[in-house]
Amino acid sequence: MRKISLFIATSLDGYIAQPNDNLDFLKLVEKEGEDYGYKEFTDTIDTIIVGRKTYEYVLNEVGPTHYDNGMREVYVMTRTARPAIGRTVFFAGQLTDLIATLRSQDGGGIYCDGGADVINEFLRHDLIDELIVSIVPVLLGSGTRLFQDGNTEKLLQLIQMKTFDTGLAQLHYTRKR
Repeated sequence: MRKISLFIATSLDGYIAQPNDNLDFLKLVEKEGEDYGYKEFTDTIDTIIVGRKTYEYVLNEVGPTHYDNGMREVYVMTRTARPAIGRTVFFAGQLTDLIATLRSQDGGGIYCDGGADVINEFLRHDLIDELIVSIVPVLLGSGTRLFQDGNTEKLLQLIQMKTFDTGLAQLHYTRKR
C-alpha cells in the first residue's frame, strides 16, 4: 500500500504560518545548500496533495514547476473544480475517495503538503502514515496551528531525530497502528 507522508515545518509553539499566512519565520533557518532532507524525501514520492491556498501561495512565490515538475501527479483540494493544468488536477470531491483511488493504484509515496485544513482532514480520517516535522526555533504566539482541536488521539513511533546548526530540529515519526 502506498504510504502517505507529511513533511512540514512549524514553530516551536506549533504554528505553520504567522497571521495573514506569513511564512517569514522560515527564513530564520534558511542556509545555502541546506534543504533539511526535502529533496531526498521528494525523490520517494510521485503524488502530492495540497490545499488550494497553499498551492496558490507556492505558485506565486516559487513558481509552477515546484509541484508539477512533470514527474508526479498533483491534486489540489478545492471546493470548485476546474480543468486540469498539466499533471495538476483540481479535486473537489471527498478526500477519502481520492485516497482510496490512489492507494488502489501502483505508485510511490503520497505527500500531503498542507495547508492546515487539508492536514487536519487527513488526520481526522487517520490517513497519515509518516510525519516528518521540522521545528523552527521560534515562538510565534499566534497564527495557523499545525494541529487543530478535534482530532482523536493517535500513537506515533519516533524513527529518527536530527538537529542542524541553524537550531532546527527534525522529528520523524511513523503512525503506530
